[in-house]
Amino acid sequence: MKKGKIVLIGTGFVGMSMAYSMLNRGGINELVLVDLDKEKTIGEEMDLSHGLPYAPQKMVIKAGDYSDCKDAQIVVITAGAAQKPGQTRLELAETNTKIMKSITQQIMESGFNGIIIVATNPVDLMTYVVAEVSGLPKNQVIGSGTVLDTARLRYLLGDYFKISSKNIHAYIMGEHGDSSFVPWKHAYIGCKRIIDIMKDNKHDIADLNKIHKGVVDAAYEIIEKKKATYYGIGMALNRIVRSILDNENSILTVSTYLSNGQYGQDDIYIGIPAVINSNGVRELLDLELDKEEQEKLDNSCKIIKDMRKNSIDKIIKE
Repeated sequence: MKKGKIVLIGTGFVGMSMAYSMLNRGGINELVLVDLDKEKTIGEEMDLSHGLPYAPQKMVIKAGDYSDCKDAQIVVITAGAAQKPGQTRLELAETNTKIMKSITQQIMESGFNGIIIVATNPVDLMTYVVAEVSGLPKNQVIGSGTVLDTARLRYLLGDYFKISSKNIHAYIMGEHGDSSFVPWKHAYIGCKRIIDIMKDNKHDIADLNKIHKGVVDAAYEIIEKKKATYYGIGMALNRIVRSILDNENSILTVSTYLSNGQYGQDDIYIGIPAVINSNGVRELLDLELDKEEQEKLDNSCKIIKDMRKNSIDKIIKE
């Protein structure tokens, strides 16, 4: 395995936003771009490489294929179909399950044994598909989960309280989607609970629900205005990659595997705060949820499991 070698599968807006942020931050030794559109991949390689003289460190960038996965430390999957007008979420999931299955089989045929990060939507479901098809240990397959949602939450809270978002410790949990939730009693500014700060400053506690709604609505608003979201998720993916490369033991709300009754669930990928290092997921943070929060998590999991039962598991086994 080559330390610092990343293979990016999918050179669309999300994948290339991640690649561009990696070029700017450094810390990557080799970046291989893989896509069905070979000409575009070569063009992206050229365009990124022309920025190397101004990058913080030397990096090898090349257009490649699935055989390049063999000795990669991390493979990031951003490929997949976007939701079309009138298409249901289940129809999108079925289409992307077939794509994920094919991609994962080709990754594993190379002899790959590193960590796979999945960003394709619906991300919790697609992470499960990749884990099932790859056969890799569950800690080595993670999804982008609610890492971007959590960043949006911290940005909005920072704006509301006029505090640096870096000093806000709050998490979005559950499905990367409309059924997500914030466990507010575990949300802090510095070392003080946000709920207590709201009370001390006589803020309307209902504002917290408005902030969460702002997070949920953000993607819809961005898509309406500019057709797609990609910079935020590109940065979020870069953040996950750096946590693995630098063995950081950082806490990120990735889509990770729950089993043996963790959070009252079993055999499902969902967005939960987890400790991320060079092995992937080291451990989950076991937060105490109140009744309403647990119901929201259970609802998130039910949505995903219903889709699996209806058709996704059949496609995986075909």
